[in-house]
Amino acid sequence: MSDIVTLKALIVDDSAMHRKIVQDVLETFPYIEVVGVAQNGKIALSKAVAFKPDLLTLDIEMPEMDGLEVLERLRHEVPEAVAIVFSAFTTEGARITLRALELGAFDFIPKPSAGNLMENRERFKTAIAPMLKALLRSKRTKPSVKEASVYPKSQIFTDPGHIRLRRHSVISKAVAIGISTGGPVALAKLIPDIPADIGVPIFIVQHMPPMFTDALAAKLNSLGGISVKEAINGEVICANTVYIAPGGKQMKVAALYPGNLLAIQVTDDPPENNCKPSVDYLFRSIARHYGKYATGVIMTGMGCDGTEGLKLMKQNGAMIIAQDESTCAVYGMPRKPVEIGIVDVIAPLDLIAGEICRTVSRNIMNHGLFIHNS
Repeated sequence: MSDIVTLKALIVDDSAMHRKIVQDVLETFPYIEVVGVAQNGKIALSKAVAFKPDLLTLDIEMPEMDGLEVLERLRHEVPEAVAIVFSAFTTEGARITLRALELGAFDFIPKPSAGNLMENRERFKTAIAPMLKALLRSKRTKPSVKEASVYPKSQIFTDPGHIRLRRHSVISKAVAIGISTGGPVALAKLIPDIPADIGVPIFIVQHMPPMFTDALAAKLNSLGGISVKEAINGEVICANTVYIAPGGKQMKVAALYPGNLLAIQVTDDPPENNCKPSVDYLFRSIARHYGKYATGVIMTGMGCDGTEGLKLMKQNGAMIIAQDESTCAVYGMPRKPVEIGIVDVIAPLDLIAGEICRTVSRNIMNHGLFIHNS
């Protein structure tokens, strides 16, 4: 499956039962070698230095040294190690988890709070399996920026890792973003670069469970610039606002009021692509209500959620922007749209805000966000 035969894993948790669950599950994957266990952060750090694991499954709340301190120390002492953290399904747990992601955690899994041993084992295996595959793939191939430069015959503009394939003559009236693994960190870099007076609404689906999206919205809003909030069912859509889909719900744009006034509709419709919220679910509604006056952005994340919605947006004339491979934590969600040729711009993370601004105003260059000339 890969050039790397195994990923060495270190299990860190103060609960013996949870360590057993994690070890039982990890040992079912042929490419995982469990090299050790630790019941607190202090022991975990010493074993990480000794064993040089590729992966840590890391509890946050532990005696001696908590998971956040372990992450801080890992960045300096074992920078090649990747951590998947366990998070409590609480408001405080969500806040701490976002901090863990800022400190370099690859992703998180809600810690079991109910159910028997077998149920928790299966729940954990279902959650971690795609993360392990994504980690294995990223360990196998980590592209350089220049390797992202493709389509030499059709590009209008190219710079290492930055490709504009087609111009867009229509001014967009809405921006929709789909993002998953690596998203909170990427959004924390993207949102401050978007002008507060951009003049359009921005809709974001970030794959997260309930409570976590509210904490994410509050964190992003605190960074300054454009206003960010978790979307509320029935609220009228306003320009200069970022709406984040509530975790565990679906979000779409709908004409809910007389005169076709557009509003947010939050539903309990089923998951799509095993995701709730789903990017495809949002993008379909953007295609329907904004047509060619829309910009779709697909960013770092596992899987292919968003591809089908982007196809529909593209058919209706929308502009499509994809994050480049070299700056994605996981190059999953942008991969297929790029490969099937529906993407207009491929850009590294630090230039995506500039590309978004180009699609919503011909005069956006005044904001100084885009630093190249085409």
